Amino acid sequence: MNDHDLLAEARALLAGHPVVDGHNDLPWALREQVRYDLSRRDVARDQSAHLHTDIPRLRAGGVGAQFWSVYVRSDYDGDRAVSATLEQIDVVAQLTDRYPAELRRALTADDMEAARTEGRIASLMGAEGGHSINCSLATLRALYALGVRYMTLTHNDNIAWADSATDEPRAGGLTRFGEEVVREMNRCGMLVDLSHVSAGTMRDALRVTEAPVVFSHSSARAVCDHPRNIPDDVLGLLPGNGGTAMVTFVPKFVLPAAVEWTAGADANMRAHGLHPLDTTEQGMAVQRAYEERNPRPRAGVATVADHLDHMREVAGVDHIGIGGDYDGTAFTPTGLEDVAGYPNLVAELLRRGWSRPDLAKLTWQNAVRTLRDAEAVARDLRTRRAPSNATLEELDG
Repeated sequence: MNDHDLLAEARALLAGHPVVDGHNDLPWALREQVRYDLSRRDVARDQSAHLHTDIPRLRAGGVGAQFWSVYVRSDYDGDRAVSATLEQIDVVAQLTDRYPAELRRALTADDMEAARTEGRIASLMGAEGGHSINCSLATLRALYALGVRYMTLTHNDNIAWADSATDEPRAGGLTRFGEEVVREMNRCGMLVDLSHVSAGTMRDALRVTEAPVVFSHSSARAVCDHPRNIPDDVLGLLPGNGGTAMVTFVPKFVLPAAVEWTAGADANMRAHGLHPLDTTEQGMAVQRAYEERNPRPRAGVATVADHLDHMREVAGVDHIGIGGDYDGTAFTPTGLEDVAGYPNLVAELLRRGWSRPDLAKLTWQNAVRTLRDAEAVARDLRTRRAPSNATLEELDG
C-alpha cells in the first residue's frame, strides 16, 4: 500500500474509532496568550499562527475525545494554585458552551460514546499536579464534582506527599497522605495519572490503587532515557492493573538527541526571565531565536511509532493510547506539528503492520475502557467507604 492509500486508510479508521487524546494544554495557552478572551482566539477558526489546537484541525486529525489539561504551574502553591485551577476549569466550560455543536462536555465513558455517536468531540478535564488540591481531600472531591476526571499526582516539582520525575527525590515515592489521595481518587472515580511522577511514585501508586491508572502523556524510557518516561517494569504492571499508558509527542521525551538540546533551550528561556513552558508571543520568539542559532534535532512520526511499538511489546496492545501534549510544548515532531497530525501516526503504524482492531484499541477503546472500569470501582467503593477527611499533618506528621 502506498503512502496515499495508507493515509486514506488511517482517516477511514479514525472516522469509526477517533482519537482519545489524553492531554492538551489549550486552556493554559488561552490563559497565557489572551487571558481567556475567546473572541481573540476563536478556535472555531484556524489558529495555527498562535496555537496547535483549533476545532477544524481537531476534526482533520480525527479527534473524538480530548482530555483538556486544567494545568497550573507547579510554582503556584496554596490557594493560588487552587484558584488558578478553578479558572482553568471555567475556561473549559466556556469552550463547551461557546461551541456546543462541536464540543460535548463529558463526565463518563458513556458520555464519550454518546459524543462519538453525535459526531461531537467529547471534552473531559484532567488536573496536572497535586499542588492543585493544596493537600486537601475535600478540594480533590470538589474538583471531581466540577468535572475533573484525572489528576496527575505531580508536575515538574515535588509536592509534600509525592515525588516528581524531574526533582530530587524526597519522599521516596508516595507518603502516607499520598497513598490516601490515591485511595480517595479511587473512591471518587478520578483516574490516577502517573505522568510526571518519579518511578518510585509510579510503583507506590500502582501498589495502592484499586482502580486502573493512566499515564496521560508519557513515553517509553527504554527508547528514550528521560525520567519523564515509563520504565519497562512499570509498563509491565499495566496488564494486571488494567490501565493505559498514552504516548506523548514532546521531542525531548521521545528523541534522545533532543534531551540535551532542550536543556539548553530551557536555560536560555530562564536567562531571559521566562519560564521554559512560556507559550506567549514573547516566549515563542525567544525559542525561535535560540533554534535559529542552535538547530534542533528533529523527531518525526517514526520516532513516536518506535515508542508505541515498544510499549505494545511490554504492556500489551490493550494498555496503550495517545496523549500528544499539544499547546504544552514549544516544539513538536515533523508530521505531528499540531492536532491535525494523528492520521500520519496511524498511517505509520499501518505501514508497520498494526492491525485495524489493534489501532482501534490504541485510538479509542483502551481509554474509554479505562475510565469505565474506574467508574465501576468507584461505585463499589462508595458503598463501603465514606469520604476521607484525613490531613497531611495527621498522616505524615
